[in-house]
Amino acid sequence: LTLALLLVMLLVITGAGGALMPAWMDVVGRTIPTTLRGRFFAVASALAGLGGLLGSVGTAYILATIRTPSSYGVCFLIAAVFMGLSYAALTLTREPPAVVTSPPVPLGTYLSRIPTLLRRDRNLTWFLASRSFAIFGMMASGFFTVYALRALGAAPWHVGVFTAVLLAGQIAGNVVLGWLADHAGHRLTIMIGVAATVAANLVALTAPSLPVFSAVFALLGIQVAAINVSSLNVLLEFAPETAGRPTYVGLGTTSVAPAAFAAPLLAGVLVDTVGFPPVFGAAALFGAVGLGLLATRVRDPRHQPEAVTE
Repeated sequence: LTLALLLVMLLVITGAGGALMPAWMDVVGRTIPTTLRGRFFAVASALAGLGGLLGSVGTAYILATIRTPSSYGVCFLIAAVFMGLSYAALTLTREPPAVVTSPPVPLGTYLSRIPTLLRRDRNLTWFLASRSFAIFGMMASGFFTVYALRALGAAPWHVGVFTAVLLAGQIAGNVVLGWLADHAGHRLTIMIGVAATVAANLVALTAPSLPVFSAVFALLGIQVAAINVSSLNVLLEFAPETAGRPTYVGLGTTSVAPAAFAAPLLAGVLVDTVGFPPVFGAAALFGAVGLGLLATRVRDPRHQPEAVTE
């Protein structure tokens, strides 16, 4: 019963997060100017990373000092308090009024318009295709540490080093890519993140020693920063008008969900059947295809005549 309840709660959290994401990004789009959103998300990601680091220390202390299962209950309660504080902060946000340009339509009619939108907006279609390939390019990310422990003889304490390098790459990436996205566009930032993924897989494939292999985690941190800064922000700029932003955000996140679900499963099957190096090679190839599509088929929506740049 407890396990079933936990799974239901996880479903509620993820389902609610997915349902609210378009509305949340619509508020961001109407509250934060286009040329400040990159730094806004960069700072938010940096603070979230710091909070996560402090939270992990606090969680370890609670689990070590309070008996199970009470320790887990305390952790869940503290998390609920911080979620409540987040909601309180959101209620203090002064949201600009939305401009309603069309009456509400039935859900079936709304969904039937999606194929037409994708046929009309080929730039968005190519972007979503490139993102799907890039997601498969990330499929080996969860196996880098395992490979270092099994194949390169890393000691357990190296995991801490890898984590520190990952956080350093992410922090540096947030600082640089947030500024770059605001000044040069999110397409370039995403391309840098995908290129970092390709490079990480190639380094993992060829690294002769642990010090060299550590670069994999720095590159992975840069890739995580690029996703945090630009993956949602760019969807706001793809929308040709303000009223279409929720549709573009919802479509952009939902359409790549199958790839996000399938990629780690494919990587796990390949690791079990052919080993780690072929997985790193395949991930590098997928990432290279995604990068190529971004470079040759996707135009930066900010520089399109119909771009929304509030």
